Amino acid sequence: MTQHQRNITTPIDPVKLDRLAEVAVKVGLQLAPGQDLLITAPAAALPLVRRIAEHAYKAGAGLVTPFFSDEDITLSRYRFGADASFDRAAGWLYEGMAKAFTANTARLAVVGDNPMLLSGEDAAKVARANKANSMAYQPALEKIVGFDVNWNIVAYPGTAWAQLMFPDDSADGAVAKLADAIFSASRVDNDNPIANWTAHNAASRRRTDWLNGQRFHALHYSGPGTDLTVGLADGHEWVGGASTAKNGIVCNPNIPTEEVFTTPHALRVEGHVRSTKPLSYQGTLIDEIAVRFERGRIVEAKASRGADVLNKVLDTDEGARRLGEVALVPHSSPISKSGLLFYNTLFDENAACHIALGQCYSKCFVDGAKLSQDQIAAQGGNKSFIHIDWMIGSGETDIDGITSDGRRVPVFRKGEWA
Repeated sequence: MTQHQRNITTPIDPVKLDRLAEVAVKVGLQLAPGQDLLITAPAAALPLVRRIAEHAYKAGAGLVTPFFSDEDITLSRYRFGADASFDRAAGWLYEGMAKAFTANTARLAVVGDNPMLLSGEDAAKVARANKANSMAYQPALEKIVGFDVNWNIVAYPGTAWAQLMFPDDSADGAVAKLADAIFSASRVDNDNPIANWTAHNAASRRRTDWLNGQRFHALHYSGPGTDLTVGLADGHEWVGGASTAKNGIVCNPNIPTEEVFTTPHALRVEGHVRSTKPLSYQGTLIDEIAVRFERGRIVEAKASRGADVLNKVLDTDEGARRLGEVALVPHSSPISKSGLLFYNTLFDENAACHIALGQCYSKCFVDGAKLSQDQIAAQGGNKSFIHIDWMIGSGETDIDGITSDGRRVPVFRKGEWA
């Protein structure tokens, strides 16, 4: 532990924070000796980023380069920035990131900002900025969703985020509670988190092996407000836990993770589905989402709260109304059991079965690393500037796998693996 990490009273357990940093490097990234690392993080997460850098260099990292964001600077833009600026983004930065990923730089994102930071700002400006950012980010995003390099996302308990989740506690009390929830979900609240992750990855592998052996043509979901058939892409492959990037490194992209997931067929989704948890998206809480699909496309969308933002998202591009991911998570997952709404997809998606609007992952195809974008599209993969997960599973959800000859196989019953 370095001098700047000592003599500071903090509500965050320093031992568990250090374990999270070690897990991010050794499990999340499995950083290779000599490999460079690019980190994005909120400025408040500096204590975790410092520890990540320390573990990365101990693991033989080449160069560790952090990029920081700041909530007050972000708000300054909305309050004082010129109107025309909301149709622009720092394309040069994302082009540089894409260039770094092309050169085999690993990518680590630390999340921890206030999920409702922009809730009081002009919704039209937020939508314009998001669209400009999504378009500018595309060169770098393609390297991530294409799984060209090993990448990972972890979380840090930012104060505003903690106070949103625990409004009745003091700032320090809220941060301590959120820190404990992050450490528990991230499996670092024990003496041997790396062994814990090895066992967890093996369990996920058993699920994906079974699903891949079934070769389902579609999944049928039924539950309150839901009667949905999701066709699966031709040559789809289920993945979960640890996966191998195109650079040959086995990594865990999300910490925490409880899901196994694959690619739906962009043209073969029929029926209606209702969300089971709120979606926190760019400062807006979108609640009680209800959509109807025809031939893979959302033709009707409602929400009791945030409907205007939802419809702006759906109009991002042609692929925004189609699915890019379908994921299975048991209702008894640790994050679901916690009873907490994190207002953050990294956690909330691991509390329930979910679907994602927008861009698909090429790694969710057999030999996906060898497929061109045109081949992925021909097999049913979706393309979009967005990728937004929202929860549709609960303790009342039943899911059947449907084989190519129409046979039905139980997959989930009352929210649990059948």
